[in-house]
Amino acid sequence: MLKYLIVALALCAVAYADEDWKPKTGEEIKNIRVECLKQHPLSSDHIAQLKQLIFPDELEVRQYLECTATKLDIFCSVEGYHADRLAKQFRMDLTEEEALKIAEGCIDSNPQKSPSDEWAFRGHRCLMASKIGDKVKAFVRAKEEEAKKKKAA
Repeated sequence: MLKYLIVALALCAVAYADEDWKPKTGEEIKNIRVECLKQHPLSSDHIAQLKQLIFPDELEVRQYLECTATKLDIFCSVEGYHADRLAKQFRMDLTEEEALKIAEGCIDSNPQKSPSDEWAFRGHRCLMASKIGDKVKAFVRAKEEEAKKKKAA
């Protein structure tokens, strides 16, 4: 058990030390979502909810969200969310300082020792309820409208 903890801590340390980290592109995010759906299949109901930006607090959804956050390199199951990376990945049209302040307000050290999927979900829920979440929702809706217009043309 201890060796797994050491390996996990080492992986998190490497992730934190990586100054070359860059926000993922839309294509990279899409590929990560596909990978995570393969690893953590969701029901058609859950997929429909996620498309509407509704994130039910259910094991399958939490595991999927943890998978995506981990593969985005913004979450580590030992250290939690990386506030600086969250701010860079999801700042939208906010300043990085404002996004960082919001991200820092949404992360915790998991004092209750929740399973990592619950910990990741807690941060995700907070972020989506913030100004960043509002910007993400507006961005997704605009993309949906754009796709509808292209389809109709």
